[in-house]
Amino acid sequence: MIPWWFKFAYLAFVAVLVPVYALEHGWVSFLWFSNLALIGGLMAAWLESPRLASMMLVAVLLLEMGWIADFVGSLLLLGTAPLGGVDYLYDPGIALPVRLLSLYHLLLPFVLLWLVWRLGYDRTAWRPWIPIGLSVLVLSFLLSSRERNVNWVWGPGGEPQQWMPPEAWLALVLAFCGLVWWSTHMLILHVLQRWGLRINR
Repeated sequence: MIPWWFKFAYLAFVAVLVPVYALEHGWVSFLWFSNLALIGGLMAAWLESPRLASMMLVAVLLLEMGWIADFVGSLLLLGTAPLGGVDYLYDPGIALPVRLLSLYHLLLPFVLLWLVWRLGYDRTAWRPWIPIGLSVLVLSFLLSSRERNVNWVWGPGGEPQQWMPPEAWLALVLAFCGLVWWSTHMLILHVLQRWGLRINR
């Protein structure tokens, strides 16, 4: 169901990105949901797994659309990101090839949508993803730092927040992401049912 050319092209891109990101950002950067979804999408393509593709789509669809909106906004505002999520793209301290690799965010949600369209949507995928995603947030809090701020567990955008204890902020992030993932699942389900596309039960 997934063409071989797509599988190998996807694999080649990830094979370049992983060592570059590991050297530039460190292994903890792979806790970012976008990076997890990129690798999870590769596994879903090779395994042709509807459940894994659906989990990755639930994980990042709305979040990646926020990244894309922030990127487009930064272009319109000549380098000022409205949400602060793409500020690093304008950081001259990060090598240009590394920043260009990050443009995969522009394609990732559409690649995952295409995989789900080809493989079918697993309507139960949100159930395992939510505890996995919440665990990733807790790991991000324990393993990253205020400066790295993986998955914004220390504050919105690139800066740690100062309004409340870090644990209280983490609790808000956990609740927010859980709501986003549930909402994403319901949105996908509604759209697929409306369009008469395949839903795996």
